[in-house]
Amino acid sequence: MKDKILVVSAIKDGTVIDHISAKSLFKVISILGLDKIDKTITFGTNLESKKLGRKAIIKLSDIFFKDKDINKIALVAPDAKLNIIKNYEVVEKKVVEVPDEITGIVKCMNPKCITNSEKIVTKFDVLSKKDVKLKCRYCEKITDQEHMEILR
Repeated sequence: MKDKILVVSAIKDGTVIDHISAKSLFKVISILGLDKIDKTITFGTNLESKKLGRKAIIKLSDIFFKDKDINKIALVAPDAKLNIIKNYEVVEKKVVEVPDEITGIVKCMNPKCITNSEKIVTKFDVLSKKDVKLKCRYCEKITDQEHMEILR
């Protein structure tokens, strides 16, 4: 039997998010609201990766992200890399990086936190960037990556 190769078509213009841990793929899709986009989106998961063991990839036609969205990606997939595609060529590579401070992206886990009862923008200091841990500026509750709820 001949070897068969599954080929995913190249995108003309858009963004490729690579090096997402396989377990984080659907978190990335959810936090970016990709389930509500009417552009072509291709994704694969549990692909072999020397760095991650298993990884996922997302290809988005005609979609480019703002820094706030890139920060969201970093929170759930800190090893991710973005390739910006123009006319079928990679014109820019971006490494996502968890910033030192997170504002208005994550919900505080503490139900008694003032940000959950009043119209106050959440603010967190980042305690750990690899296994993301955030400390609320208002109530000092620590939120880890597993319990993090991203605001849309």
